[in-house]
Amino acid sequence: MRRPARLLLLGLGYLCLALAAIGVVVPGMPTTVFLIGAAAAFGRASPALRAKLRAHPRFGATLRHWEDHGSIAPGAKRAALIGMGLGWLMLTLLLRRPLVSALVGACMVAVAAYILTRPSGPQPAGHGEP
Repeated sequence: MRRPARLLLLGLGYLCLALAAIGVVVPGMPTTVFLIGAAAAFGRASPALRAKLRAHPRFGATLRHWEDHGSIAPGAKRAALIGMGLGWLMLTLLLRRPLVSALVGACMVAVAAYILTRPSGPQPAGHGEP
């Protein structure tokens, strides 16, 4: 990989990592999606940094489950759905703009459907085979 592209990916990885760290302490700010973005950027620019993220004691398991199995833990699903619901409720009550509320709500329903259709954990060997 050329140096400018590598530096750009490293910068993107660190930006995603910083946003994930903010998400740990700021309610409503996502964490996992930024960790996934950081792992993807580091995976191309620095496999060692990606491996370090995957080995993290607090966030590594979530990242490994997503990357290896496309799964989201039930607690993470609940937290995401509750957070989206509360965010939509606050937006609706504060803005009082039905069209905006409906558009945001429709987007959130689509995201919720995606979250709910992901597996809740690693699938057993042979799962889904005829």
